[in-house]
Amino acid sequence: MTDKIQSLITSLDLAPHPEGGYFKETYRSAGLISQTELGQPYEGNRNQSTAIYYLLTADTFSAFHRIKQDEIWHFYQGDPIDLHTIDEAGVHTLIQIGSDIAAGQVPQYVVPGGVWFAAKVSKSGVYSLAGCTVSPGFDFMDFELGKRQELQDKFTLHAELISAFTRI
Repeated sequence: MTDKIQSLITSLDLAPHPEGGYFKETYRSAGLISQTELGQPYEGNRNQSTAIYYLLTADTFSAFHRIKQDEIWHFYQGDPIDLHTIDEAGVHTLIQIGSDIAAGQVPQYVVPGGVWFAAKVSKSGVYSLAGCTVSPGFDFMDFELGKRQELQDKFTLHAELISAFTRI
């Protein structure tokens, strides 16, 4: 791990994330949305919004997972992020999140709720620092980590990609 990465982890007080990489929750709204207002597919109340710092390094990846809410990714610094999505119809999309807009990178991207997604630092990169904002606010009850065989059975055309971005 480089000194720069260790400095970011220490300075931002980041911890390992269950899907890979490092994170720290930086915001959780005081306001709540009730279960009645949320309706299905949520169980229980949620904060109105949450935000995290999210750090990926070249030696890890964010495994395929999905949440019920939309998740907005914000690029802060470092190397671009390759974000892979697979929707319920099996359509794979690769989005590059970064600061080089002329090269087709986007500094912000919204992953729709319910879509499977995974991410890694782009080829030959060292690290990527991003932020993620979720509304209604994130709760681990809304999080599902992808299981390799189940995803490969469902999205057979993307078996190799799924193998590369799953741990279980």
